[in-house]
Amino acid sequence: MNSAIYWFRNDLRLADLPGLAAAAASGYAVVPCYILDEEADGDWAPGGASRWWLHHSLAALDASLRKLGSALHIRRGKSAHELLALATEVGASAVYCSEACEPRGRLLLRATSDSLWAADIALQVHPGGLLFHPDAIRTGGGQPYRVFTPFWRACMNQPEPAPPLRAPRAAHFAAVQPPGLDIDELALRPVKPDWAAGWQQLWQPGEAGAAAALRRFLKDALDEYPQGRDFPALNATSRLSPHLHFGEISPRQVWHALQGAAGADAAARNKFLAELGWREFSYQLLYHNPEMPVLPLKRNFGSMPWLAQEGHLQAWQRGRTGYPIVDAGMRELWQTGFMHNRVRMITASFLTKHLLLPWQWGERWFWDTLVDADLANNSCGWQWVAGCGADAAPYFRIFNPILQGRKFDPEGHYIRRWVPELAALPTKYLFAPWEAPAAVLASAAVDLGANYPLPIVDHQQARESALQAYAAISNT
Repeated sequence: MNSAIYWFRNDLRLADLPGLAAAAASGYAVVPCYILDEEADGDWAPGGASRWWLHHSLAALDASLRKLGSALHIRRGKSAHELLALATEVGASAVYCSEACEPRGRLLLRATSDSLWAADIALQVHPGGLLFHPDAIRTGGGQPYRVFTPFWRACMNQPEPAPPLRAPRAAHFAAVQPPGLDIDELALRPVKPDWAAGWQQLWQPGEAGAAAALRRFLKDALDEYPQGRDFPALNATSRLSPHLHFGEISPRQVWHALQGAAGADAAARNKFLAELGWREFSYQLLYHNPEMPVLPLKRNFGSMPWLAQEGHLQAWQRGRTGYPIVDAGMRELWQTGFMHNRVRMITASFLTKHLLLPWQWGERWFWDTLVDADLANNSCGWQWVAGCGADAAPYFRIFNPILQGRKFDPEGHYIRRWVPELAALPTKYLFAPWEAPAAVLASAAVDLGANYPLPIVDHQQARESALQAYAAISNT
């Protein structure tokens, strides 16, 4: 035995990776590998946008390893089978990896450990993707938290996360490996290339891209974050979410970069740290409620009288609801693989409370179209908006899409960018085009019902219907 395997999954980086550091410290040459095991992910295999990101993130990781005289060994199939085969080929006595907190990932690690153990190969599992283990933060009664604020307060009372680890040196990696697959053989990129056309100009997947996104945020946006984060036309957010999901940067690296940001406003720093806290909270909820992606945490929502209007779903997906702020968000999502967080809440509220469509339908669409689709964050976010999750928005909080547009896109820059057929409308009418006089519509070349749809539901009527439906289940 003269090598060790490091098994990459959603931790596609070299720095601050405890499992990789442990493999490097073993004294054996490390064979870095990635296995595409879609069967293990079941119903939550990566969606189309995530697959696009994964392709480019793997390519970036492979390029980094090649600079160190190694390469990323790629396989496809059942993880346990492929790891056993690779261990036999390279003479490995141990496989190192990061811990999984998602339900399927935990099952996969357990099954893989048993299979490797039977062959006298140890699976060494190390922390990887969170600041705090989901079992480490408990209430005074020993239960997992169900409300964010006391949860995050308890996190902040923990010892500060340890400083990030350096990446292993070239000497730690195996220079010679058995042949594996080429990244293109995984067929991760969209079949319809026009869908993701131009995404590489918008995004830089990989560890270097994550570091660059963090530097930009700290330099240009952090101080304005508490106020600017709600305005989608501004470049005021970090856009780190896909990098964090794919593990191209660790939350510990982000934590310490924030603490070390010279001259940073303390309130802004704490506000952004709290967003990391929501990520931690989402993972704690998923860890202790593995059914969260499909079942409401508030069980009375199981009897919610959702509608099943596929036409309304399709109008929402295509950004053709007739409500400009909603349509702008859905088009941004389709064209970029991303949607501003404020607009995610608006579009999700519209689906569940104006259209009365199941939150799981929206969750699935986001899963397939977001480059940062994350099982914990996605399911937690949808349940929060729908009112059926932990610490959720109350059922009677129904975002008015007209007022939300006026408040958070007051000049209309965001709407005009993503709904160009309304670009010439005066701002006064931009958020509710049907209120514009016929002459104003004609002057702006807006033909409602033709080049831009009339509202598919009336706001006031939809609100009243939603309140009736939610009130009915609140008594069950």
